[in-house]
Amino acid sequence: MSNNTKRSAFSEILQIMGDALAAAAAVRQSRQPAAHDLHGHGTDPERFRQTGRY
Repeated sequence: MSNNTKRSAFSEILQIMGDALAAAAAVRQSRQPAAHDLHGHGTDPERFRQTGRY
């Protein structure tokens, strides 16, 4: 695995973790997470909005 590939994989992992943390923080504050944060870990924002539990 080249250094560039390792760096890219590590960057992607950090991005996913950041999206998850941002979405969790929004839910803790009783607000709808940003769509890009939900997309970052595979959640459909419209489907999330339908839950009505944030």
